Amino acid sequence: MFQVAQRLRQRQSGFSLVEIMVAAVIGMFGVIVMMQVFALSEERKRTTTGGGDAMTEGVTALYALQRDIRQSGYGIADVKVLGCSVQLRTGVTLSAMAPVTIYPSGMANPLIPAGDANTDTLLVVYGNTNGSPQGDGITSQPLQTQYAVQTSTAFIANDVVVAAPSTRAGLCALTLDRVAGVVNPNVNVGTGVSGMSNGTLFNLGQAPTVVAYAIRNGNLTMCDYTANDCSAAANAAPLNPAVWVPIANNIVSLRAQYGRDTTAPSMDGIMDVFDQTTPTTACGWARASAVRLVLVARNAQFEKTAVTTAAPVWDGSAADNPPGSTAAAIDLSANATWQNYRYKVFQTVVPLRNIAWLGAVSGC
Repeated sequence: MFQVAQRLRQRQSGFSLVEIMVAAVIGMFGVIVMMQVFALSEERKRTTTGGGDAMTEGVTALYALQRDIRQSGYGIADVKVLGCSVQLRTGVTLSAMAPVTIYPSGMANPLIPAGDANTDTLLVVYGNTNGSPQGDGITSQPLQTQYAVQTSTAFIANDVVVAAPSTRAGLCALTLDRVAGVVNPNVNVGTGVSGMSNGTLFNLGQAPTVVAYAIRNGNLTMCDYTANDCSAAANAAPLNPAVWVPIANNIVSLRAQYGRDTTAPSMDGIMDVFDQTTPTTACGWARASAVRLVLVARNAQFEKTAVTTAAPVWDGSAADNPPGSTAAAIDLSANATWQNYRYKVFQTVVPLRNIAWLGAVSGC
């Protein structure tokens, strides 16, 4: 009886110390493996999520640019005003009245503060009138602040207008004005310009768009010139986010090129090359009927090792694409850790419809 009780106590004595230690080691190895799998899973999740965010931001930014560029030139697509300087208001003057002006990386530009290193800036202009988009003939000018026009019903009070003389001056300088009232056949304005008989009164509508785009601190930002002074002189660093408003995050590069008709001696209305040579004449602007641009969006996930060995490329990275074109390569090297991020490239060619509709302009 005693021996039976002794055997029962031995069976109830539990695990030995060695067995417990072996089990603990096995459990620790299991925890380590699970933590490594979890960490790897979270890393993959962040990379995937960041890639989706980059896709969303890039598409949003490209849509915003395309929308404005497609509209650009509406109301000013005429050789009488293309390329003229225009005073928006006292102290704010655009160097050129043009659908889209590209300011290449590194170009000294007092109009728009420089963006991030190796990125371009854009200026887009268009009207929103429901009247005559190509202007209205001025038959006479009874008073300096009054234009007698052919179609006074194309104007209403508070329309933004610009008057251009019948003969374009060598130094073409224009001024925006506001319609004070309309009494057929006269359009009364706030300031007026003398010597406008047989000229043209262009109507930009109640709220024309004059907007600049730039990459700043890895964001696509925009500034509305009709409401703010966006110039470098008026915006010391750091720029006011209420003036230069971020519209898309993690956009690290913007490059753009004009699509130009180079056929000589007379243009044929067909785009031949892409480059960043800003036109200096009305005919030069009439020959620029498209913009090729690229946006590069960055995955916000910083990787421990270099995952991008070479800068992204686009059609404009190499010269002679098409033949005669110049290059505007993507350069991310200003950020010392740029290789530790992943990127998505968004490129397109946007037609300047209001310029293309001019066709082959006589004399150009």
